[in-house]
Amino acid sequence: MLRTLRTCLTTGAMGLTLALAVLAPANAVDDYGLPSLTGDHQTMSGEEYRLGRAWLRQFRAQVPLWDDPISQAYVESLMNRLLPHSGLGNMPTIVTLVDNRALNAFAVPGGVIGLNVGLFTFAEEEDAVVSVVAHELGHLSQRHYARGRARAEQTQMPTMAAMLAGMLIAAAGGGDAGIAAAMGSQAAFIQDQLTYSRRFEQEADRLGLQIMTQAGFDPGAMARMFHAMQRQVSLQGGNPPEFLLTHPMTEGRINDAEARAAQLTPAPPREVDDPSYHMIRARALLQVHQRDPQQAATRLAQDQAPDVAKRYLDALIAAYRGQTDAALNQLDAVARELPDLAILPDSAAEVAFKAGRYDDAIERSRRVLRLMPGHMPATRILGEALLQRDPDAAYRILRELAEQRPEDPQVFTLLAAAAGRSGREAWGHLARAEQMQLTGDIQRAIRQLDVARQVAEQSGDSNAAARIEQRREAFIGYRETMEQF
Repeated sequence: MLRTLRTCLTTGAMGLTLALAVLAPANAVDDYGLPSLTGDHQTMSGEEYRLGRAWLRQFRAQVPLWDDPISQAYVESLMNRLLPHSGLGNMPTIVTLVDNRALNAFAVPGGVIGLNVGLFTFAEEEDAVVSVVAHELGHLSQRHYARGRARAEQTQMPTMAAMLAGMLIAAAGGGDAGIAAAMGSQAAFIQDQLTYSRRFEQEADRLGLQIMTQAGFDPGAMARMFHAMQRQVSLQGGNPPEFLLTHPMTEGRINDAEARAAQLTPAPPREVDDPSYHMIRARALLQVHQRDPQQAATRLAQDQAPDVAKRYLDALIAAYRGQTDAALNQLDAVARELPDLAILPDSAAEVAFKAGRYDDAIERSRRVLRLMPGHMPATRILGEALLQRDPDAAYRILRELAEQRPEDPQVFTLLAAAAGRSGREAWGHLARAEQMQLTGDIQRAIRQLDVARQVAEQSGDSNAAARIEQRREAFIGYRETMEQF
């Protein structure tokens, strides 16, 4: 059976938790619904959660995202392995992948973890990426942002909103100016507090080591990753990776990580010959080198990746060049050798869809879903392909996917299209409004709700009209929070 890449991360949305109720056909009264506000979380303050999720929407509005459901599912499967050991309890966590080749990762209050595509192109082993993710979970678990505010003796709202605004500028490409803005907004927190900041980093390292070890990963990878970053600094003439600008590095920190890792033994043991990470890295390299895909192949070969990963990348490059038959034949051949890896049939279905072979994509994705019901990448590809063949069936598939992933803007984009093409016009406008608010365009989202309400009233859909009015009130609250940045 295919190895299950679990994508059951509990997600949330802006404000407090956005719990998605299902968009349903016009004759199913109880099944209507979209995200709504619910209660607080014990592992963080309601204000942290609300501001963190508002930040994420502003982030999406300004930063290009890496929209890759296969890589997203992979990272979420790593998170599912790490979270039970993080001390975060049931805190809803969201992973966002950023289309930026710089080596960077970040954690934001509210359970947001961001990873640049450049992290995957830099790290030659899965455990190195895990060490970065575990470190970020350490920051969240220790609530370093909240503790920093307390030390600064500033009120929670202005400090956190300003801090996150500075982070947003930096993440959006503001570089040193953005980091300066973040530091300036937290003067009492950061200025003259370098030792305290380093203490936070050491705490996150130590907890990260525990998290990854208990999840079965090699704790020694953290120090190896630190050394690799240091080598990059020397190669770049003293210019550190973006990650080090917000995560200060010292020899003492590296030595501490090495010493602690030497005392830890991963348990339970895990498969070390799984090439999934190298295939995800191949996807990242191709994303970075879209203009010259051969550079991606050269880089992967130089880093001594497994042969199957090289063959996988060759297939993706063939697909990129329009050689669909060759790509599918290669992917199918590798899948026969490694029948447990879902990434291979997922990728084949994706290649078929992008080539316009919708019937093939439908069959391939359904084949995966028979073995792995609810598997996110195959479900999304199936929904997209069905849009071209059977919009009503696509709507049902995408409605269920949106229920599972209420923080995924692209799913709502597809859902809006399926609703419109299947005659559910009011619900299509509502799904479109949800996509807009998830990507920070709150004013247009509210206007879209007004259009949805007019359509619902004209069609006599009282259930849709009531739900739209409910969401309008929530959107106004979202706007008030987002205006703080």
